[in-house]
Amino acid sequence: MKKSLVAILLVCTLSGAAVQQLAAQAAPPQAAPAAQKPQIKDPAEYNAYVNAIQQQDPNAKAQGLEAFLQTYPNSVMKNDALETLMAAYQQAGNGQKMIDAATRLVQADPNNVKALAILTYTYRASINAQNLQQNLDLIQQYATKGEAALPNMTKPEGMSDADFNKMHNELAAIFEGGLGFVALQKKDNATAAKDFKDAIGHESQPTIADIYPLAQADLEAKPINPEGFWFAIKAAQMAQGPGQQQILDYARKKYIRYHGGEDGWADLVKQAQGSTSVMPPSGFTVAAAPPPPSPAEQAADLVKNKDPKQMSFAEWQLVLSSGNTQAADTVFNTIKDKSIKLAANVITASPTKLTLAGSADDIDDKKADITLTMEKPLPAKLVPQPGAQIAMEGTVSSYTPNPFMMTMTEGVLLDKNGKPIGATPAAPAHKAPAKKSQ
Repeated sequence: MKKSLVAILLVCTLSGAAVQQLAAQAAPPQAAPAAQKPQIKDPAEYNAYVNAIQQQDPNAKAQGLEAFLQTYPNSVMKNDALETLMAAYQQAGNGQKMIDAATRLVQADPNNVKALAILTYTYRASINAQNLQQNLDLIQQYATKGEAALPNMTKPEGMSDADFNKMHNELAAIFEGGLGFVALQKKDNATAAKDFKDAIGHESQPTIADIYPLAQADLEAKPINPEGFWFAIKAAQMAQGPGQQQILDYARKKYIRYHGGEDGWADLVKQAQGSTSVMPPSGFTVAAAPPPPSPAEQAADLVKNKDPKQMSFAEWQLVLSSGNTQAADTVFNTIKDKSIKLAANVITASPTKLTLAGSADDIDDKKADITLTMEKPLPAKLVPQPGAQIAMEGTVSSYTPNPFMMTMTEGVLLDKNGKPIGATPAAPAHKAPAKKSQ
């Protein structure tokens, strides 16, 4: 099942709490610059800055800061002003302006972790089919920069160690979740799973926004990581409306395919739903179904239980291409030099030779598995078109196992009654004239 990340976001909506918290934390104290910070020496510039940040209405504050930045583009308080501007636009509900302010801040201060986190989070939350590739590139760019800059972030003045550690973890989760998001879209499931697990490990309250993509990264991996079943069930618990059942149905189908049946699924759902942890218990696993028999084993079983004369063309193909020499010899020695009738789809056609698809798989793939040399050149009007389904008869001559191709000669086309098309009808029998009576 190919499910894009756009579809994921239709099922689970990202909460805005994290970005609101970040934007709020980004705002410096609404007072004159502290002594230890760079100080504005020009009184007019100082008054313009203080008057702007002391506005209570977010729109008025944003307007004042924009005027300040336009008038004093090189101010020592430029970065602080942009941080406060981000918060003002967030409080005013102007998401686009908030992004614009964050972008300007990153341009002025490339390692500003909070701005990088806001951009990573917001571009991820606003992704859709139209902006998918552009947003993925931006998420990758900002999350990579943010993850690199995060270890060097200094604790804001007045913030407790506990609060700083919490903020640090939430920022890490945003960057890791963003990178996991990009990796999953690129079908790099191993990287996506690692990034989403790291994000969940840093989150104080893990959300469906990271748990469900983690489930998908595990369940779309080859081979499947059975932990994905646990994460899918936990994600379904967090989903709203029809999304809950959609996630469970997706995971159940994957479970049946992986495990070989539905037994144990209900117990697993009950176990995961009853757990207070989003992480599976130590040693968690789901038994995989036994592997299907190999082609060679299938060929041996087929020859043992069925006369080659009664096999379909697809069954001949399975045996002859299986690598089981003994089974292949048994089948081919039975059909070699025999005239057989088949229905097939035309791949290519000329008056003297047709290439055909005889098995259902090759018909679906429009792939030839029969080369038929005609007994006599076909008149132009009888040469079939590619894609047409025909009935034909030919004599089995040879085959190649891989890629499979059966070669047949003395080919003729058949009508709906199984008679050669274009054959001269037999002359009617003539009775001897009756003798005249004497």
